[in-house]
This record gives sequence, structure tokens and C-alpha cells, in this order.
Amino acid sequence: MARANDEMAALLEEYAALFAMTGGDAFRVRSYQKAARSIAGHPDDLRETDIRKIPNVGSAITGKVEEFLRVGTFHQLERLRAQVPEGVRAMTRIPSLGPKKAMALFEDLGIDSPEALAEAIRAGRLKGLRGFGAKTEANLLRGIEQLATAGGRVHIGVAMALAERVMADLPAAGRIAYAGSLRRMKETIGDIDILATGDSATLMGAFTALPYVTEVIASGAAKTSVRTDAGLQIDLRVVPEESFGAAMQYFTGSQAHNIRLREIAVKQGRKLSEYGLFEGSAVIASRTEEDVYEALGLPWVPPPLREDTGEIEAALRGELPVLVTEADIRGDLHTHTDLTDGVASIEEMVAAAAARGYEYYAITDHAPDLAMQRMTLEKALAQRELLPGLEKRHGLRLLHGTELNIAPDGSVDWPAEVLAGFDVTVASVHSHFTQSREEMTRRFIAACENPHVHVIGHPTTRKIGKRQPVDADWDEIFRVCARTGTVLEIDAYPDRNDLPADLVRRARGLGVKFSIDSDSHAVPHLANLRYGVGTAQRGWLTPDDVVNTWPADRLLAYLHGR
Repeated sequence: MARANDEMAALLEEYAALFAMTGGDAFRVRSYQKAARSIAGHPDDLRETDIRKIPNVGSAITGKVEEFLRVGTFHQLERLRAQVPEGVRAMTRIPSLGPKKAMALFEDLGIDSPEALAEAIRAGRLKGLRGFGAKTEANLLRGIEQLATAGGRVHIGVAMALAERVMADLPAAGRIAYAGSLRRMKETIGDIDILATGDSATLMGAFTALPYVTEVIASGAAKTSVRTDAGLQIDLRVVPEESFGAAMQYFTGSQAHNIRLREIAVKQGRKLSEYGLFEGSAVIASRTEEDVYEALGLPWVPPPLREDTGEIEAALRGELPVLVTEADIRGDLHTHTDLTDGVASIEEMVAAAAARGYEYYAITDHAPDLAMQRMTLEKALAQRELLPGLEKRHGLRLLHGTELNIAPDGSVDWPAEVLAGFDVTVASVHSHFTQSREEMTRRFIAACENPHVHVIGHPTTRKIGKRQPVDADWDEIFRVCARTGTVLEIDAYPDRNDLPADLVRRARGLGVKFSIDSDSHAVPHLANLRYGVGTAQRGWLTPDDVVNTWPADRLLAYLHGR
């Protein structure tokens, strides 16, 4: 079952946005947002914890949580939902359009949807409106286009949680697994495919009766499609046990990959379908995916590679990469605590890292140029003093790090003598996202050429569905990274997945090394690492390409020997 924490956090975030749109004061808006982060980051399920002990959750919010646990919502949220039309709420999902501006557009101009806003911009109705210059209008149009392109797609973290919830809630399945683009670890998912074996009537009956199913789109003995309260469609297919492997191969896709496999089968005088590989009416292979690929004369191709981007040719040559796996990761190089914008203490984060079996773990709280975090050198040095005791208590090597801010000119926080004292430095762009391509490229190159910058964090700065990537000459940046030995991060936070897989593969081809990090701000975020591993696999990375699969001594020698 999904954690109630995530559902409640989403409702509080929505309430904070609606509260701001309807004139609520900024202090209370921030208090709801802080409570949402604390609840989402709390390691224990709300149903099984003392709500009053969660940081940033006062008595008023406790009441809202208790009402949510009883009825699935809280009345203050429903009242605000009634005040703000759904189309206006949808406008707040446009990157760069905040809730107050969305409400102002509605109240002043009657604009009540993203489509109406695009029409108003093209008709010149926003001309002269304060805060809506030509550049803002262009950004809004791009954001509306991005929103429309995304359609009903969600980032992989949302889809994975829902798929795993469904599989846990279905009784009496023999074998059960998700397939489709989710299994290929794509960064966004449009719908979810689940395959199962077992009694069809029992499985389909339980599936349509799940409490979060809002609509049964189609129902049958072999396939049932539903829509959930998250807006996602889920297709459940019940397949014969003897065909499970062939069905998994077929429904995992991609379409282009499957077409190539069918072409190979046809050349062999055979037919490939979701039921198996056939020669005439005889089944040649169907029980496992490995059987199907072997019968076609290929090794098993890992799902993240199945995009017809060279994996068939590599398989035929026996040159498929041995992909990095989550088990290869020895430590996490980008994490936060409540010293800056995390919600868990350093003790809690280190204990959770030790429980994951890491050999080493870096604490990289924000540096002082991100002024809202109020970091100082004194605080950083005091944090460093805690590490030997924590190492002894939890039995893993702790690396003291920092997440630096790459300024518009490419400089970073703190002078060289201070930076030299950190085990690992992650440098990231946190502002001035609209610099020109030339300016942004120079900005990254300056950071890469700083000998005290080890890792470039979440390089494109994108947030899926919220913020577009910055514009830069990535190939030039990758060449500089390869020359300087600067590591590029794959930030595993599911709404980032940054670097994207296509850029990962291009960078690898130019000789760049990578780290896969969680960017955790709470204990549950550590588990997001699997999404970064999935992106790395889609980028064809091996363990040797990823520096945090290396032993600590080799890692530190590389970082400090640049």
C-alpha cells in the first residue's frame, strides 16, 4: 500500500497553492509547504506514527492530517477547491507561472485555463500588464506547450509507486510484474502495464474493486483497463504461465525494438508474438524472456536498452555492456540534512545510509551563496566535527561535502583554501536559468575548470513538468569534463532524472565519468537511487563509468587528483 505521507503531502502542497491564490499570507503558505516536506520525508507511515512528533506540524495541521486519515481529504481544502476553477488550478502547473499570477489573470482578464492563456497571449491581451513582458509571454507559451505535450504523463516516481501498490494489493497472483515504459525506466510514463498469472476472474474482480480505481474503461478475462485517482490508466493482463516470458518481452517493448526482433524471427522462418516464438504451430520459446532471446540467437537484452538505438547490433556482436546496477553503488555523494533544507538530522540520514549497506556516504549541505539556507563556515565546520563519532557508531566511512552554487560567471562559494578541506564538492546551478546558450556554456566550463569542483550536480537543472532544461552546448561541456576529470551527476530524484539518458550516452562517448546520487532531503529519498540507476542503464553505463561504484580510496584519489 502507498504511504499515506505522500498523499497528505500532495494535498498540503495543493492547499498551500490555493491558499496563496486566494490571498493567504506568505508566512502561512510557507508553513504548509514546510509541513508537506516534513510529512513526505518522515520515515514512518502517518497511519502508524504520532503526528505531533513530526517537525513543522502544529496543531492546526495535525487536525487536517487526522481528518485526511479518516475521510481522505480535509474540509478546508475542499472549500478552496470550490473557490478556484479547475482550469485556473491547471494554470499553476505551467512552468514559471505562480499561483498569485494565475489568480490575477483569472480575476482581471477572465483567463481560466492554459488554453485560454495561450489564446490571450497571441491576441495581445497581456500587453501592458505588469509582470508580463515579452520574455515572460514567450516563456509562458513554451510552458503551455510543454504541459500539453506531457498530457497525462507523470514522472517515473509517481508511476512506480502506483504500479507497486497495485501489485501488492492484488491477491492470488502466481507471477506478477510491471512491463512497458516503466520497466524500461523511462523518465515519464503515460500508462502502466501489469502482467499476471493466476485465476482471471479473481484477479480482475480484485483489480476493478481497488479503492483508488475511479473508472473501469474496459473489462475482460484477458485484459482489464482502469483509470485511477492519480489520472493514470493501468492495464492488467492475465496471461498463461507458459507464455509469461514471451508476454513480458512483448509488452515491455519498445515498439521499435520489437519490430527488429520480429524481423529476425521472420528471417528464421518463425513468428514472434506475445504468446511465444513459433515455428509453424510449434512453440519454440515462451516461458522466459531469456528463452525467447536465445532462440532468436541473441543474449538477453536488459529492458532499459530496448529502444532500437544500437542494442540489437551490439547483441549480435556479443558487445552488450554489463550495465551498472543498484547493487554496484557503494555510496551516495549528494545528500542533505536539516542543517540546510533537509528535514532529517545528520544522525537519521547516516543511520539510514548504513542500513542500506553503503560503504561510504557524503553529507553535502548547501553552501552560503544560497542565502535562504543561512549556511556559514562555522556551521559547516561544526558539522564536520560530528563525523568521526557517527562513523564509529554506524560503521561506514563519512565524507564531508558541500553543494556549491555556480554563479552566473561560473564562480562558486568559498575560497580555495576552504574548498580544499572538503572530501567532495558538488557544484550546481540554482539561479539565472535563462542565460543565453553562450553564457550558460561558459558558466559550466568555468566551474569544471575549478580544481576544487568535483561533481556538477543536476546539470540541466530541469524539473520534469515544471522547469525546462537550461540551454547550453552540452558536447563542449562534456569535452571539458573529460579533459578536467569533472564528474557529471545523474540526480536520481524522480522529477529531475538529470542528466537525461540521451545526454548521459553522449557524455560517455566523450569519456566523461558519472556519479549516481539521490539528492536526498529526507530518509525515504535515499530509495530514489534506483531511478538514477535506471537512467544510467538507459545511457549504457557500466560500473567503471560511475565513480561511486569505486572503493572510497580510489574515488577520493580520483576527485583530488584532478
